Amino acid sequence: MERDNQFIGQSGAFLDAVERASRAAPMARPVLVIGERGTGKELIAERLHRLSDRWEEPLVTMNCAALPETLIEAELFGHEQGAFTGATRAREGRFEEADRGTLFLDELGTLSMGAQERLLRAVEYGEVTRIGASRPTRVDVRIVAATNEDLPRRAEEGTFRADLLDRLSFEVITLPPLRVREGDIPVLADYFGRRMAAELGWEEWPGFADHVAQRMEDHPWPGNVRELRNVVERAVYRWDNWDHPIGEVILDPFDSPWKPLPVSGSQSGKRESESVRREARPASPQYDKVDDLRAAVDAHEKAIVEHALGANRWNQRQTAKALGLTYDQLRHAIKKHGLTE
Repeated sequence: MERDNQFIGQSGAFLDAVERASRAAPMARPVLVIGERGTGKELIAERLHRLSDRWEEPLVTMNCAALPETLIEAELFGHEQGAFTGATRAREGRFEEADRGTLFLDELGTLSMGAQERLLRAVEYGEVTRIGASRPTRVDVRIVAATNEDLPRRAEEGTFRADLLDRLSFEVITLPPLRVREGDIPVLADYFGRRMAAELGWEEWPGFADHVAQRMEDHPWPGNVRELRNVVERAVYRWDNWDHPIGEVILDPFDSPWKPLPVSGSQSGKRESESVRREARPASPQYDKVDDLRAAVDAHEKAIVEHALGANRWNQRQTAKALGLTYDQLRHAIKKHGLTE
């Protein structure tokens, strides 16, 4: 793989996901990759292709969210000359381009219901029909799809076709977010830092100062590995003295005393923002209704621990760190309140 397409990490959750991708790669079946932004869904798709029997054939990528709804079907299935305004010549769709290879559909959840219906037929029968054509074309395509949405819930709500979800979920690989990949943040930071230092022509790699390394460990990384790479590369290129460990890191590049203030909108917009602020404000506790202090405190503690466990995907060491507890203290709280995953 190329330099930008390497898997870096040592946590069990991450290695399990990579191993599942390796095992699924030789199977000519659809795979659904689920994960937050920046977790490496594209890398998993590439691994599935490179380790399959189709590795010499095309790997075609389509970002379903990057195109307007009116063009998605034409991009997927192609069109004949004159099929619609602007179709001055016939054009292959992504399915035909990926024939005998792999088609990676990123942001699958953004497909319209009409496109989902036609995609279902292509997956089920191996046939695609160009827009404006009267006869279908047979294709041999292995589909890998990715999303950061809860597709089973959307299927229950009727906004995503349940039958299409069934066809695409032969294997489902869910990538762990960086915040639960224990031990991977310093490994990744060191890798990205060394790479950036080499690009800048540094003679040595000084590493990070302890307080910088701790800040990166404590950050929740909503943008995951992609965000970490930007933070590390920015810190390295801004550091002028490579004889000393990097002592400054900017986690939020938009944080500035001179950043623009929000533009005031209409009165309705003001009312809406005020409503959002009111909803975001936590409700005041109803102290006058408390008749059992111990039970009320226990219930509050249970709610906090349960919320923190859910937010950290039941990674108990990460949850303990987030709550300022030791691992044993958290285990005691879980047992005390009878919490189960």
